This record gives sequence, structure tokens and C-alpha cells, in this order.
Amino acid sequence: MEYHVPVLLEECIDGLIWDEKGTYVDVTFGGGGHSARILESLKGGVLYGVDQDSDAAKNIDQFKSNRSFKFIAGNFRHLSKYLRMEGVREVHGILGDLGVSSHQFDTADRGFSIRFDGELDMRMDKSEGMSAKDVLNTYAEDKLVHMFSMYGEVKNAKTLAREICRFRIEKKFDTTTDLKESAWKVAPKGYEMKYLAQVFQAIRIEVNDEMGALRDLLQQAEKLLVKGGRLVIISYHSLEDRLVKDYMNAGNFAGIIKKDLYGNDQKPFQLLTRKPVLPSEEEYARNTRSRSAKLRIAVKR
Repeated sequence: MEYHVPVLLEECIDGLIWDEKGTYVDVTFGGGGHSARILESLKGGVLYGVDQDSDAAKNIDQFKSNRSFKFIAGNFRHLSKYLRMEGVREVHGILGDLGVSSHQFDTADRGFSIRFDGELDMRMDKSEGMSAKDVLNTYAEDKLVHMFSMYGEVKNAKTLAREICRFRIEKKFDTTTDLKESAWKVAPKGYEMKYLAQVFQAIRIEVNDEMGALRDLLQQAEKLLVKGGRLVIISYHSLEDRLVKDYMNAGNFAGIIKKDLYGNDQKPFQLLTRKPVLPSEEEYARNTRSRSAKLRIAVKR
């Protein structure tokens, strides 16, 4: 089974590569699909692939003979530090394909998928932080409510949090089946699977601090990119897309464009995509997991 099918591949490359001799970063290396196409497009340029998942590091063999490629194991929220360690202070393009890879969804013991029974982990980096079962077994009820409503947009978050607290009195959460059994009891009739997907999403975002990591990446990208440099981001749910859209449009997460003393807009980026680029019907037919993908591209001013 293929590790991960790259989404919106040609659209990403077209938006990212503008200097064939430049320095680029794929901050979500994964299976290396986007990285492979970037390297094909470079002539004298350099690509850094970044990923915090140790499984992704197993995919670098295909690039070992390519002196234009360097792999960095780590969370993209520390991108500036990693690049400084490589002697790199500025780059020509940054690509991020957010969310969960097909490999992570399809590996039962990672705990990302509602399709399998496996350990409730959900950490992108299994050596860091709290797992999903730690969150479910230790968070106070009000903290669970915030997590489900904020990151999963679960409408009955209070009811769900109460049920989880009740469940863990009798049995500690350990597997994805435990979570599904608990959440199913309060899921809206006829929408159980969608509900479970929202619940799993909320926990995964919390476990990996995905929103915090994305904020850190966007702020660092503004400083790392040279004038004319490209920021290319694929998001998969409204929370991510809103952050990306607001930061690309205004240079802040409030989405409010600030002005200087003369009334000129203070915007670090110029949008190349006023509306997000979506997968074509042909791509969706080939890869159903591309369905919710939204691609936004901006140029450093």
C-alpha cells in the first residue's frame, strides 16, 4: 500500500517553484511525494524535507543519492531553529500539506482512524507529549468541553464530556474501540460516523497542538522567505484553513489588515489564490482523501 498519495501535486509545484536554483522546504515530508516533484523541478536548488513522524524517515532512501536533498527529523513549529543549524537563514519557498497521512490513518496502532481497533495514541511523534488516552483519562470535564467544541465543532460537547467522565470511572480509556463505544452513546442518530470523525479530529488536534504548531510555522515563514518567496499550504478542515487564510491575507490571525501612518496596507504577503484551489473531480476519483483539501498560495512582498 502506498504510504501517502500527494494531494494537488501539480498545483503545489506550479505555485511553489519560481527559482530553480533556490532553497525550498517541504515541512510535511511524509511519503516524499511532493518532495520528489520539487526535486525534479530544481536545477541547482536545495530541498529540506521535515517530518516529526519516525515512520516518515523510513521514506528517505529514495533520495539518499540526491545531494540536493536533506532530511530533518522534527516538528515544523521549530523550522527556523532547524534551518539555522543547517546554516540557512532564508528560503525561496515553503510547502505544508497539513493533516494526517494515509499511512497514519491506515496503521491501526497509531489510533488515528475510526475504522480500526488500536491503541488510543494519536501522537504524530510517539516520543513526545500526552497520548489520546492520557487526555481522555485525565482532562477535567470543562477542559474536555473546550477541546470538543473548539477543535471538533461538536455541538453537544458538554454531553459528550460528561459521558467520557462517566465512562472512565468504570473503565479507563485504552483503545479506539473504548472511545467509539463512549461517543456512540451520545452521537446524533443518523450522523454517528460524521460525529465520530469530529470527535477523533478534536482529540488529535489537542494531542499534537496542531493549531499552535501551524501558528508558529506561519509566523516563521514570514521571516524566512525571501522577497518573492512562496508559501504554499494545503489544509483539510475549517480551523486550519481560517488560520492560513487570515495570516496570508493580513499577516495576523485576526485577519485585520493594519495600515501605516500614510494609510498603506501593511501586508507581508500577496495572495496568488484569492479563493482556495480545490481538487478536480478526476483527482477526487483517484484519491477520495483529497475531498476536503484546500490549497492557498501567497508570495512574500
